[in-house]
Amino acid sequence: MDWRLDKKRPICPQICEKLCVMIASGELGAGDRLMSVRDVALNAGITPNTVQKSFELLEQQGVIYSIRGSGWYVSDNAQVAQNVFNELVHTKTVNYLNDMESLGLGKKDIINIIKEFRYE
Repeated sequence: MDWRLDKKRPICPQICEKLCVMIASGELGAGDRLMSVRDVALNAGITPNTVQKSFELLEQQGVIYSIRGSGWYVSDNAQVAQNVFNELVHTKTVNYLNDMESLGLGKKDIINIIKEFRYE
C-alpha cells in the first residue's frame, strides 16, 4: 500500500480513507490482520499516535477491531467499510461539484470537463 499522504490535508482521515479503500476493493478481507501501528507510521512518515487515533476511529465505526496483544483486524462486516467508502465518495463528489459551481460552471460544463478527463 502506498502510504504517501497529502500534508495539506488532515492525516487521520487520509489513513482511514486508505484503509477503507483497501477493504472496499477487496485488497483486505474480513479477518485480515492490518500492519502494526508502528509499521504504518514508518511507511507513512507520521507518528504512531496519529495512526493509533485513525485505527481507533475506524474501530468506532465498526470497520476494524483490535485484539489486545495481537493487533488490528478487518471486521467481518465488509458492508460497514463499503458504507464508509460510499460516504467518502459522496462527500468528495459533493465537494468537487460545489467547487466547480463556485467557479461559475454549470452542470453541462462540469459534465464536459469530467468527460474530457475520463478519456485522456
